[in-house]
Amino acid sequence: MTQFAQYPEIISKEVVQQLHFPVSDVLATPDARNLRRYSAERATTLGNGYHGKVDIYFKTADGETKRVQTTVWANDAEYITLKSGAFLPMRSVLGIDFL
Repeated sequence: MTQFAQYPEIISKEVVQQLHFPVSDVLATPDARNLRRYSAERATTLGNGYHGKVDIYFKTADGETKRVQTTVWANDAEYITLKSGAFLPMRSVLGIDFL
């Protein structure tokens, strides 16, 4: 489970399209980025195979941490595609919790 100093704001997946995201990656180490990529792959398998939801924690351009509970339909090196059709930049994702 992803740990934070304060509880992140929960938003709906439809709001994601209205947000702005950081230009640089929010994760500092290659190991953390590899884990994020692996988690995104697992979330995609869960979403497509079982319609399972995950909590995605991410940072916005203004530095706020937010959380969205959704089904992940697809991912690649740059983006995660959510059930609503919204795209979340991979570089903004802090972590993924499986429900």
